[in-house]
Amino acid sequence: MSRFGALADYAPTLETRYQLLPFRFANLDDGRCVVTNMVGEYALLSRADLEDFVHHRLVPSSRAYDDLKAKHFLVDGDDSVAVDLLVLKARTKASRLAQFTGLHMFVTTLRCEHACPYCQVSRQSEDRAAFDMSEATADRGLELVFRSPSPTIKIEFQGGESALNFGLVRYIVERAEEINRTEGRDLAFVIATNLAIVTDEMLQYCREHNIFVSTSLDGPADLHNRNRPRAGRDSYERAVDGIRRARAIVGRDRVSALMTTTRDSLGRVEEIVDEYLRQGFGGIFLRPLSPYGFAVKTKSYAAYDADAWLDFYFRGLRYILDLNRRGYRFVEHYASLVLGKMLTPFDTGYVDLRSPAGIGIGALIYNYDGEVYASDESRMLAEMGDTSFRLGNVHRDTWEDIMTSEALLRPLEASYTGSAPMCSDCAFEPYCGADPVFHHATQGDAVGHKPTSAFCRRNMTIFKHLIGLLDEPETRRILLGWI
Repeated sequence: MSRFGALADYAPTLETRYQLLPFRFANLDDGRCVVTNMVGEYALLSRADLEDFVHHRLVPSSRAYDDLKAKHFLVDGDDSVAVDLLVLKARTKASRLAQFTGLHMFVTTLRCEHACPYCQVSRQSEDRAAFDMSEATADRGLELVFRSPSPTIKIEFQGGESALNFGLVRYIVERAEEINRTEGRDLAFVIATNLAIVTDEMLQYCREHNIFVSTSLDGPADLHNRNRPRAGRDSYERAVDGIRRARAIVGRDRVSALMTTTRDSLGRVEEIVDEYLRQGFGGIFLRPLSPYGFAVKTKSYAAYDADAWLDFYFRGLRYILDLNRRGYRFVEHYASLVLGKMLTPFDTGYVDLRSPAGIGIGALIYNYDGEVYASDESRMLAEMGDTSFRLGNVHRDTWEDIMTSEALLRPLEASYTGSAPMCSDCAFEPYCGADPVFHHATQGDAVGHKPTSAFCRRNMTIFKHLIGLLDEPETRRILLGWI
């Protein structure tokens, strides 16, 4: 049987005089369907209206007809404006692809003085200097960084604990600034640090060189200290003090924090949000554990499934929306990223929601030993002995070798959701992305089996939930304010 109807089924008739434009649909709830087009415009229809629309029976004077026409699901008459606008929006959505690769992560060291059970890196003890990146490796990495065509370059320092090799951080920053005097890129820096050993002198250097500070905060003191233990049992106290000092020296808007959801976090989402409010943050990114590195070795990843995390996430989102209704402007950042894809003609650039995937073309990571990986998750996977996403080495490979590596091109092709099995038919394809590293790690295949994919289950459930929330006027006003 043919997958498609006859050509005449899609053509306008004399009676209806409208033609269907490309769209997909899915059930939203018992009474409604959601239809989406290739640029992410969506509309909610009853099943009856959807059937009338498909069979060219929709009455031009109806509300559904006006909504579908305004959002480029149909075109009537001889007017080509709707198609031209659809093309323009599609071009805008894809414009970011021409500006790869903007994010470059340098693993300055694997050493760390924390012992986090969910850590995605096989950390080394503080005295293992053999796991520090050398200046020679950094120089070769910087040569590759500035081969990228992107007009904006962000260099992020990762670890281990990057501050344990702060001398190299200084070296890379000053060398990049020197190169950029000729290159003229929009250059930015981020240091990822637990702040436990960061001194005021380091923070002053960050201020002088416009380095943003990204840290971890998992919740209240007992939860943070359990999730992120260190010898002095004072991880939380050091983190909070570090946040205070960093804001005072570097600037309040240049300090951010991330949390990771562990099994111990699941019943405490309200307390976690309250901790972020108490520390003066304007939002939180409620994120799950990832199936890589030490997190798998210590069985942390298996501590809960997708449904347990979704329950945690929706409770947190409900609590955050209630805070907003009470006058506290506080954002859940993942929802904000998804809403940006749903409600604007622009792509957010968030690596996990890109198609093709953001690996390589969105970010590259230069390991302490010179190995180049398609993403931070690829590096973490390599720590488990799987080097499927290793693209080359700074000391032996050119930019062209790395960016045309089969280890990158194969998963990129497989991750294009417009043609990937099941993704291409999914109503939520315009909002989603592909994560070939995740699916390789969990299912042994870069495409993955979508019906059993935790990535798909999490995202599809969140997309449906947000579309439902947008149908509530007061909640829609709050959500629109987040983007």
